[in-house]
Amino acid sequence: MALKRTDEQILAAYLDGEKLKVIPTKRSKKLIVLRWLVERFERGRRYAEADVNRLIAQSHPDFATLRRELYDNYLLERANGEYWRSEP
Repeated sequence: MALKRTDEQILAAYLDGEKLKVIPTKRSKKLIVLRWLVERFERGRRYAEADVNRLIAQSHPDFATLRRELYDNYLLERANGEYWRSEP
């Protein structure tokens, strides 16, 4: 029987310090990485798209894909050119 990998083990496989080595293709692993990434955003604060891109780019150069994934997976919301963390 295969052991279930913990979030920490999955993050360790995909991260090099604070840098994301590769965006996971498997949805369950991608969600773990996205939840890690959204922690960079303060709750209740609104961000311009350029600021979102800068924050994400600190972890991975493909900020556009990751920004879209954060939005598509309901971790970030957007309206009128601003983004903010979704409330739980």
